[in-house]
Amino acid sequence: MKQILVSGAIILRTNPTTGKKEIFATQRGYGELKDGWEIPGGKLEPGESPEQCIVREIREELATEIRTERILDTIEYDYPAFHLTMHCILCTIVSGDLQLLEHEAARWLSKETLRSVDWLPADRLILDKIEELLD
Repeated sequence: MKQILVSGAIILRTNPTTGKKEIFATQRGYGELKDGWEIPGGKLEPGESPEQCIVREIREELATEIRTERILDTIEYDYPAFHLTMHCILCTIVSGDLQLLEHEAARWLSKETLRSVDWLPADRLILDKIEELLD
């Protein structure tokens, strides 16, 4: 089975209006998983660490500079056509305003709204840990 290794950014902020913690979710705009919601990110390039990958991917896909805090978890999931290994990395924004260059839509989600979008199957596996962050 094909193996795909990716990093995903769990971009955390405190909402300036409500004071609630939120994470940034994006809706895929391409590929066989189009329209599914995910934590943004992408594939590791040869010789790249998970942290280097996610900084590059968020710069390329969202025109934003982030700082990595720590790997929250590593998810393993078998899709029909490939096995996915996803490093879920807790991040904060350094600069930029999250421009959607490759995604259809995006939302900031609080603990109350976290499960209101149709998450991709692999991404659902990290939601419990994200909920703990949003307390």
